[in-house]
Amino acid sequence: VQLQASGGGLVQPGGSLNLSCTASVRTSEFYAVGWLRQAPGKEREGVGCISTVGGRSYYSNSALDRFTVSVDNAKNTVYLQMNSLKLEDTAVYYCALDNYLCGPSMGEYWGKGTQVTVSS
Repeated sequence: VQLQASGGGLVQPGGSLNLSCTASVRTSEFYAVGWLRQAPGKEREGVGCISTVGGRSYYSNSALDRFTVSVDNAKNTVYLQMNSLKLEDTAVYYCALDNYLCGPSMGEYWGKGTQVTVSS
């Protein structure tokens, strides 16, 4: 499984970014797709995920109401729309696939990340 995230960059507080991630496998064959992030000096954490069946979704407290995970199974591409970005959203963002769960611990497979820096 290879996952390549893109779309990161430098953005001002309050701004928006839309990350994308292309998978080398069929995203429809996994239970869940989502995103993780790792800020400097911190552990990697789950940001949000959606199940490909059943309509389940999960968002961390910090991402709820600001971030949205979506997937285009025809393109095997996962997206993360991030709005109202804050300084504390600065991190490397990784997309992830999981065969079993959608929750804070999801991330059976994850790949190369993309840097998001929120700064004025």
